[in-house]
Amino acid sequence: MKKLLLLLTIIVALASCGETPVPKPRGYFRATFPAKEYAAVADSLELPYSFDFPNYCVMERETSRGAERYWTNIVYPTLNAKVHLSFKFLNNNLDTLIEDSHTLAYKHTVKAEAIEKIAFVNDTTHVYGLLYGIKGNVASPLQFYITDSTKHFLRGSLYFNCNPNKDSLAPSIEFVRTDIERLFETLIWK
Repeated sequence: MKKLLLLLTIIVALASCGETPVPKPRGYFRATFPAKEYAAVADSLELPYSFDFPNYCVMERETSRGAERYWTNIVYPTLNAKVHLSFKFLNNNLDTLIEDSHTLAYKHTVKAEAIEKIAFVNDTTHVYGLLYGIKGNVASPLQFYITDSTKHFLRGSLYFNCNPNKDSLAPSIEFVRTDIERLFETLIWK
């Protein structure tokens, strides 16, 4: 019995020798993006604006409780993301709407590492706006507003349907950012 116990101990000791297991470093899925192709937003939505819309996205009406008539979403099915667009006609309330947009963007300062602001001005098409690039593990890494300063105000915010992780989402955020910049460049008020 002692010989069997000694033999068993030696076998276990030899089996446990070797390399110490080390967990693999955390990795992220490789994101592949479609080629950039755009077309004008369909007139069937009857929106008071138009812009070049990515062909790999779906445009849908916002149906949540409290949604207004011209609120829409640009859905990125492959990225599991949405750009929420809310539109309002101006009624001597431009300052209030801009301040609301600023407040909503800066609510992320608790988690944000930095907030980059990029102004956009096109006097020819009367398109003026501000893009907030919010760095860090935040719920909405891109927010913006666009206005003609007299009749129209459009606000947008990007959300991914996952826990925010700046490292894994960085390529997807940059991909969507180029689409938002294209929206700024091609927006036409009706």
